[in-house]
Amino acid sequence: MFAILTAAKRAAPVAASSVRALTRVSAVRTYSSRILPTAAGASGGHSKLTVSSDTCRELQTSATLHSIIPYKLADIGEGITECEIIQWYVKPGDKVSQFDKICEVASDKATVEITSRYDGVIRKLHYQDNDIALVGKPIVDIEIDNPDMTSAEPAADSVAVPTSNPAQALPNNDAATEPTVVLADSVPKNFAVDRTSDVVYATPAVRRVARENNVDLHYVAGSGKGGRVLKEDVLRFVELQKSSTVPNVTVQELNTADQPFVQANASSTAPGISLSSASAVITGEDQLVSLSPIQRAMFKSMTDSLAIPHFRFKDEIELDVLMQARQRINKYLAEQSGELTKMTYMPFFVKAASLALTKYPILNARVVAEAGTPPKLQFRASHNIGVAMDTPGGLIVPNIKNVQTKSLMDIATELGALAQRGRSGAIGSADLRGGTFTLSNVGMIGGTYLSPVLVDSEVCIGAVGKVQRLPRFETVEIDSRPVERVVPRHILVTSWSADHRVVDGATMARFAVLYKQLLEYPEIMLANMK
Repeated sequence: MFAILTAAKRAAPVAASSVRALTRVSAVRTYSSRILPTAAGASGGHSKLTVSSDTCRELQTSATLHSIIPYKLADIGEGITECEIIQWYVKPGDKVSQFDKICEVASDKATVEITSRYDGVIRKLHYQDNDIALVGKPIVDIEIDNPDMTSAEPAADSVAVPTSNPAQALPNNDAATEPTVVLADSVPKNFAVDRTSDVVYATPAVRRVARENNVDLHYVAGSGKGGRVLKEDVLRFVELQKSSTVPNVTVQELNTADQPFVQANASSTAPGISLSSASAVITGEDQLVSLSPIQRAMFKSMTDSLAIPHFRFKDEIELDVLMQARQRINKYLAEQSGELTKMTYMPFFVKAASLALTKYPILNARVVAEAGTPPKLQFRASHNIGVAMDTPGGLIVPNIKNVQTKSLMDIATELGALAQRGRSGAIGSADLRGGTFTLSNVGMIGGTYLSPVLVDSEVCIGAVGKVQRLPRFETVEIDSRPVERVVPRHILVTSWSADHRVVDGATMARFAVLYKQLLEYPEIMLANMK
């Protein structure tokens, strides 16, 4: 017993010096006699104490050290270097498990939720709400129990999951949802609840209702489980504020349910308003607001585009024969029991672009210009054609991968799936990566002659305007004589922009002429399909 007390006293300072040391007593072996050094022996003397006991056991101590991991923000999209912290789901001291939600961030093109890769305790938040977090830099510090996890830095720390389904948090970084953007100065002063910095739990549908009514969810008292804000809470808050004398912001949302593939910045008429707004009237005092993540991305990419000399080309295409072919295809689809029941014009536009790119591959290339080295062209085998899409979260450009290997029906099916994910705010980062060519169907909103702007990762972009029924001359034979007459035709105007540093005007014109031929004579398109 004396040996145990002596060893315990000796181990006590060790246990007190480290809060992470765990002291345990383990029965290793039983001695009939045990020789322990005394204090004098420990200091260099040779005095020994002999203890005889059948129950004397050795005292051991071991320290299990916890490790604090700087949890870095992974790249959630091609070329994305920063994200805005929309809201935190955790605070210092909270316990998290793998795949638990940590925060919601808005990147250049999408909004995603970041989930944990570890089981542990949150020790530090490196950013506050609305701060800009840099990709590759820590966003939180997590204390974990397994020291083996600190031996190697993971390649991608954070995991993004779609916010369209808050009931699940799966390890999938290929999804995105809508950002929450509100006017801080337009929040009513008689708040329903005094809450400005805590986490707001709400589904994307509730957040959409809040944006439509210009409500900051931080000021709405949640009646759901765990303080979750429900749709009824938002509507009740709106009713309570109707009598307020604070200037209101009227928002009229653009209905794009049937027009998902358009390149239009819906928020351009009212800076700072939710990106799902088509127009807004701001009364009262002038307001100075920060750019949204998507607006910051546009600002940067369009500023970079100023360094690219654009060559522009426009042409008219008659669509009457294509319209007849499309009607026959849709009649066939209506008789089938498949998932695809109707085909729009976009699959034809996309496939024609791919066939034309096969003959003019330079328009599918990209310029590689690195400092200190001569510029080069990277010819890309895949035709990943992006389609500009106006979603409730703003403009995004997802792309259809490997169009050169797909049929018209394959393309139509993928476009339909992208449209559905765009309306629900579930476009993933994988859909946004790797684009090689872009088409924009602005004509579904309006406009005839357009001037699309290149991004630095592509050398060509096209835009189609609205289809118009216009008079055109046609030569026919009447009584064996050629006679000119005026006939109605459905005319589509295509507008092209190319990087004039590497693409000459003749190449762009030949591409446009071939593109026109493929659409005016669909049988030629059919003959070239593989």
